[in-house]
Amino acid sequence: MKKDVYLQIITTTDTKEEAEKIAHILVEKGLAACVQVIGPVTSVYQWNGKIEISAEWICQIKTIKDLYNSVEKEILTHHKYELPEIIAIPILTGSKKYLDWMRMQVTTND
Repeated sequence: MKKDVYLQIITTTDTKEEAEKIAHILVEKGLAACVQVIGPVTSVYQWNGKIEISAEWICQIKTIKDLYNSVEKEILTHHKYELPEIIAIPILTGSKKYLDWMRMQVTTND
């Protein structure tokens, strides 16, 4: 039996409503155990040669590596940004009970 690799995937949106919609879809489809919506935060970045400052909402998505592609597809389907941030950070360790709970919440086709 292979060991799960747990991830925290991060994306940002410009509205709380869009962040909550993405969170709800991911949890409802079994692609995430939990999504924390945090914000607003201030993002400073370059876009089309200009420095931009925007208020954004962060989605911290808890899932497993095997579901990354499905999570990314759902984010891209429901996100209005031309180029949304979608990055994954491995969860190196954590409470065994919490990680076991995470694993029970997500579904894969294996």
